[in-house]
Amino acid sequence: MTTFPVVEMLGGEKTLRSKISSPMTLVEILRKGLPYPSLEAVMRTLGLSREEASEILMLPMRTLVRRKRQRRLRADESDRLYRLARVASRAVEVLGSVDAAGRWLRHSNRALGGVVPLDLLDTEAGAEEVEHVLGRIEWGVYS
Repeated sequence: MTTFPVVEMLGGEKTLRSKISSPMTLVEILRKGLPYPSLEAVMRTLGLSREEASEILMLPMRTLVRRKRQRRLRADESDRLYRLARVASRAVEVLGSVDAAGRWLRHSNRALGGVVPLDLLDTEAGAEEVEHVLGRIEWGVYS
């Protein structure tokens, strides 16, 4: 078993078809493109519909269908999926369960100006803001 929670969110080493011994191994996998089952693993874990995944990852539904057939995401799509998995893994770590993290990610947040955290994951800057709020929660700062 790996020590990288984000790898587990992406379906684990079995889904990735590679032993993840360092962050650089994951970088190489992202550059080649994640296997489509990694997307399915994240969707299943967070209870995301295809429509929600399509929106968060900025992939039209037709493209999602095509990627499923091809069994692989492109590098840029993989990077966006990795961002979602990274933030979701952090939310699980801070909030204590997948269910709590899923609820938190789906509800508007005052510390984010009333925006739903999932809606900010389409950009790295938005993801950083969500991670910042999670850090504040972890340290007990009113968020």
